[in-house]
Amino acid sequence: MAKSQQSYNKREKEKKRLKRREEKQKKKEARKAEAKETGGGIPFAYVDEFGNLTDTPQDRTEKEEIDASSIELGIPKKVEEEFDPVRKGKVSYFDHSKGFGFIIDAETQEKYFCHISGLIDEINENDKVTFELEKGMKGLNAVKVTLQG
Repeated sequence: MAKSQQSYNKREKEKKRLKRREEKQKKKEARKAEAKETGGGIPFAYVDEFGNLTDTPQDRTEKEEIDASSIELGIPKKVEEEFDPVRKGKVSYFDHSKGFGFIIDAETQEKYFCHISGLIDEINENDKVTFELEKGMKGLNAVKVTLQG
C-alpha cells in the first residue's frame, strides 16, 4: 500500500509539472501574438539638440555648424602660480617624545602637520619658524622647519 501511495504522489507531481509547462507555453504564445498586433518591440525614440527624448525626428534644416577645432578635449592646462615656497608661522604644538607637532601659517592661519624628520632646528611650542610645504599622505606637511632669527 505504501508503494502505490508513493507512485500516486509521483504521478501527481508529474501532472502538475506538465500543467505548469503548458501554461508557460500558452503565456509565451500570447505575448508573441500581442507583439505582432501592436507592431512589436520597443517604440522608436529620437534625441533633440538638447539631449531630450522625443517621438518626432529632429528638423535637419535648422542645423547649427560647429567648428571642430574649437572643441577642447581633456582637462585644460593648469597655470602654475608663482609663490614664495618659504612660509612663516608659529608652532602651536610639538611633542618631542612622539616626534611630531603642528605649525600655524602666519598668513592663512592654516594648521600644518610637522614631523621631527622635517626639522632643521629644534623647535618648541610658540616658536616663530619658517618652513616649506610638501604633499604628504594626508595633506600638506611642513618641512625644512627652521627657527626665525
